[in-house]
Amino acid sequence: MDLKLPFSREGMMLHLDETLDYEVLESSIESMPKTGKTEDEIVREAMEHPIGSPKLSELSKGKQRVTIICSDHTRPVPSRHIIPFMLKEIREGNPQAEITLLIATGFHRATTREELVGKFGEEIVEHETIKIHDSQNMDDMVNLGVLPSGAPLLINKIAAEADLLVSEGFIETHFFAGFSGGRKSVLPGVSSAVTVLGNHCSAFIDSPYSRTGVLENNPIHRDMVAASEMANQQYIVNVIIDADKKVVHAVAGDARKAHAAGCRFLQQYCQVSPKKLADIAISTNGGYPLDQNMYQSVKGMTAAEAASKDGSIIIMVSNCGDGHGGEGFYQALKNCESPKALMEEILKVPQDQTKPDQWEYQIQSRILIHHKVIYVMCEKNRAMAEEMGFETAADVNEALERALQEKGKDAHIAVIPDGVSVMVKG
Repeated sequence: MDLKLPFSREGMMLHLDETLDYEVLESSIESMPKTGKTEDEIVREAMEHPIGSPKLSELSKGKQRVTIICSDHTRPVPSRHIIPFMLKEIREGNPQAEITLLIATGFHRATTREELVGKFGEEIVEHETIKIHDSQNMDDMVNLGVLPSGAPLLINKIAAEADLLVSEGFIETHFFAGFSGGRKSVLPGVSSAVTVLGNHCSAFIDSPYSRTGVLENNPIHRDMVAASEMANQQYIVNVIIDADKKVVHAVAGDARKAHAAGCRFLQQYCQVSPKKLADIAISTNGGYPLDQNMYQSVKGMTAAEAASKDGSIIIMVSNCGDGHGGEGFYQALKNCESPKALMEEILKVPQDQTKPDQWEYQIQSRILIHHKVIYVMCEKNRAMAEEMGFETAADVNEALERALQEKGKDAHIAVIPDGVSVMVKG
């Protein structure tokens, strides 16, 4: 069987000989009944029937300063199918509203103008007020109090001082917050570095409830919900997308209730159960834009981790053209004595001393303690990946052949075409 895996914008072909013992674990989102509706129609219909909330046009009445939190360049949110309708509804309720699109960069780099045009289109970039959140700029932050974890909640003042705070986004499985979307627009989206670090502390990341698809008892999710409520995030439009990044479902309305409804809807399509745990697992980060760096690629790798036996080989197919994606992430893995030693060091770090990128290299260390990882990535960054403790390969078929030589031709292989779109349950 030949299977095209997402890899950058082009994809990469995987050949699986029929004599091999393999299974393919993928979301069944493509099996959703086809409605014949366009992406715009799906979004508009959700906004016409908000969950647990008045329509956005009603909420905006009498509200002068309106902030729409928007996802940044690292998220494949189809903003051009969401934001125009949010703007229209807000102005229906209050034509004089001062609307700001606040880009939720979280802990990421600033979004470029070119990337903004790619997200919104030239007209919105030219004519709307757009501000980029900078988590490091404390002058831009307002302290809203203390989260359940004890960490302070400092968020961007454009969000904190809004008369109406709303957000767009998309819902997918998330490797430690359970699901993306909803409350994540506030924390980490427009929160300060101090708040993000407190939320992503080693004890929370180490919790068995901080896993893909888990919301109940998840300490990271609990803090995020509290942040949303303290910031008075009133309304969201969140979408669910397919493998082609097209909108197939949308929810709108109350920030908590609509998000919960979206998560329930997605779970029925994204949960997969392998027949047995794999000796070799192949995963991706869903191609561009999520496979631009190694930092983001930890997400897709956790799906392979969940589908694998202890001691298995994970093949991670991710272009990583931008490199490691986080200096702290790179240095920690490059300079550690071993993943186990690094993990022991991380678990000793108190919440208020959490370091940038710590959560990502904590999860990466957890994987490397139990699995060999072969990265299939762009040629220019392979030497860097090898410095960080990974094996590398130019092509997924080369990596698979190498893994089969080690594990044997009868090894069970799990192929996960999009590791960020599935929730693996044993």
